[in-house]
Amino acid sequence: MINPLAKQHNIFSLVKFALPSMLMMLFLSMYIIVDGIFVSRVLGTVALSAVNMLYPIISLEMSIGIMIASGGSAIIARKLGEEDEQSAHSDFSFLVLVALVAGLSIALLGTIGIDTVLSVLGVSEMQYELCYTYGIILFAFAPMFILQTVFQVFFVTAGKPTLGLTVIVIAGVTNMVLDYVFMVPLHMGIAGAAFATGIGYCIPAITGFLFFFKNKNGILYFTKPRFDGSVLLKACANGSSEMVTNIANAITTLLFNYTFMQYWGENGVASITIIMYFQYVFTAIYFGYSNGVAPIISFKYGSGNKEQLRGTVKNSLRFVVICSVISFILSQIVSGAVISVFTSWKSAVHSITNNGIRFYSVAFILMGINIFVSALFTALSDGKTSAIISFTRTFLFLVATILLLPHIIGELGVWLAVPVAETLGLLVSIAYLIKDRKWFLEN
Repeated sequence: MINPLAKQHNIFSLVKFALPSMLMMLFLSMYIIVDGIFVSRVLGTVALSAVNMLYPIISLEMSIGIMIASGGSAIIARKLGEEDEQSAHSDFSFLVLVALVAGLSIALLGTIGIDTVLSVLGVSEMQYELCYTYGIILFAFAPMFILQTVFQVFFVTAGKPTLGLTVIVIAGVTNMVLDYVFMVPLHMGIAGAAFATGIGYCIPAITGFLFFFKNKNGILYFTKPRFDGSVLLKACANGSSEMVTNIANAITTLLFNYTFMQYWGENGVASITIIMYFQYVFTAIYFGYSNGVAPIISFKYGSGNKEQLRGTVKNSLRFVVICSVISFILSQIVSGAVISVFTSWKSAVHSITNNGIRFYSVAFILMGINIFVSALFTALSDGKTSAIISFTRTFLFLVATILLLPHIIGELGVWLAVPVAETLGLLVSIAYLIKDRKWFLEN
């Protein structure tokens, strides 16, 4: 069969190829957002703040899945480009097995150490019982969450992005329906939100197993896994930038929660939670596109087709810049209405959020380019450069701005921390693009 990764792509065909991945990421973000809407409206904004206190755990789990999948996808797509299919299938099967073991380990350790986890997260007395219930249930579904994350990437590598989109849509709709059923008629409270999310994770995870077991005539399928420590190390090293991004998200969320608690209490944590939902939507587009075109970039790199590689990168940068500008404009237009979905117009949470997003949303113009450039170097099997870009923008610069700016300019510094960090990160991304322009920027 014809490998869709081998085709020559223009900007429209790239968007078409990546569209399922983009929509998939949007539906994934809806897991968190829909939970937030139901939790906030049914249980109140304190419960919403409790959900956000556990977001660092979700980020850590996702970091493992993303690291294995994105790093492994680059290796597997390159081997497919080199026509080494047997090794590609064996590596794929091995990496999925590793992901499953990692998920089971997290479920066990998280359940045993839940009190320690909540203590480290700094939950307040008002939040404790809510966080405990939500956390125990989400830890139980950790294996499915990691497998869902892994299969999302490998569906694209297998040339089946539409399948990935379909199962995510089904999972997203299931999550939304169960949120209502569990929380409203059944009065299950925050446990209902957690179970709805966890059941949603199961649908892509189970579908992935079934598909890759039966897809014997396709590009990618399960074979007998062969333990290969070098492949695992290469996948982890190559996907380290994506892992760094999610670990950084966990740490910076902790810092944000602490800082907002200091300035505005539980209302402040609820406020930054709502703004993060805006960010989930926009970054879902950037991550979805980057993940969607990454196998194409890896394939062109593996096959040595520099001309098509350069065209793919240039068109991708154009698309991301256009999306970034549109994202910023939309955030300014619809912010008030969207905030009111979570909390009433007259609430303190609405006032805090509406004031802050005017400054915070500047970051939406910048982060898309940074996300793509980091993913680009991962696709080129240059995990080191990708990790540096991710580490500087999502951890080094962001931690520095969160810690310093509020002390220098007060409350405004809290809101400007992310835009300033993304600006500094953009400078790093541009520097590496110029440094390695021989691969994809020269005519």
